[in-house]
Amino acid sequence: MAGTTIQSIELYKLFVPLKEPFVISLGPINTVQNVVVIIRTQDGCAGYGECSPYMTINGESVDTCFIVGQYFAQVLKGKNALNIADCMQAMDKTIYANCSIKSAFDIALHDIAAQHSGLPLYQFLGGKKDKVLQTDMTVSIGDPAKMQQDAVKFREQGFEFIKVKLGGTKEMDVQRIAAIREGIGNDVPLRIDANQGWPTTEAAIEVLNALAPFNIEHCEEPIPRWRFMELRQVSDQSPIPIMADESCGDEHDAERLIQLNACQMFNIKLGKASGFYRAQKIAKLGAQAGMEMQVGGFMESRLGMTAAAHFALSNDHIHHVDFDTPLMFTEDPIIGGIQYLDKGVIEVPEVPGLGAVVDDSYLQKAEKFIYA
Repeated sequence: MAGTTIQSIELYKLFVPLKEPFVISLGPINTVQNVVVIIRTQDGCAGYGECSPYMTINGESVDTCFIVGQYFAQVLKGKNALNIADCMQAMDKTIYANCSIKSAFDIALHDIAAQHSGLPLYQFLGGKKDKVLQTDMTVSIGDPAKMQQDAVKFREQGFEFIKVKLGGTKEMDVQRIAAIREGIGNDVPLRIDANQGWPTTEAAIEVLNALAPFNIEHCEEPIPRWRFMELRQVSDQSPIPIMADESCGDEHDAERLIQLNACQMFNIKLGKASGFYRAQKIAKLGAQAGMEMQVGGFMESRLGMTAAAHFALSNDHIHHVDFDTPLMFTEDPIIGGIQYLDKGVIEVPEVPGLGAVVDDSYLQKAEKFIYA
């Protein structure tokens, strides 16, 4: 199809300060540093994608993404945008890994394909609106009193699910959860995320058992991801279900974890999986294994989170969503996209494609690269 031939590719650096630092066990983030990709075809269609590189998780930065994206622009120009498998193969042959920037290209390609099909992206992916997407709100790791204050604030704002960042000593992490429970009571479900913060299997098991009385729904990535062979031991001895996050990047990781019976749940992120193309493979494997899954993200704006929300509607086994980071921004650079309703409920756009674009006023002042 000549009209769907890729004519030009644009890259933009998108910087947005946060209302306050977002802190996990791997370190703090003060300013969002993302990359926006716009792919234009000969028939005038434009597909938008975004990635949020996380140096301590996927080993990419806004600068590496910006440079590697220029390599991708050179190999993708002239290709059929609707042949997503071919485009993904071209990027994989260009450079290994770099899943964050690959995800931005993948999202833009799927946006184009869904627009050409005349369907909202979730329908293009085979999904339907038969469930409510309701995001949690995340409490950064820190002083127990501050974490309690944040949890109380989120509860008062109406959020019905609260996620808590942990990953310190047993004594401190128990103090943190105890303080939060003292502030919000026992009825609100808590989800915890250690971000690999407990250094050994024994330490993780000890902390998880100490947290058992606090009504915890699940725990993400309790131990360093390279200890994946030990994750089954943690899962077997933990009273709290274990969700693989950093150790589950692509479909090969997912298959390995399933074979090992390493965990009960997956957290799928487009920025880890290189986009929809591989994320769908992870979800299919998880569903076949009877797993509950979550869709999360890094520090994407409503553009990237809109993509994640479309994906969350594509598989019946995706039960949880973690789409709160745009609520932490000091500015909203996105037109269209998901809307946040009461109690953290997410409304997904019904227009063909992704349904979200970046306001031109932000792109005009951004550092950019255009390959035409």
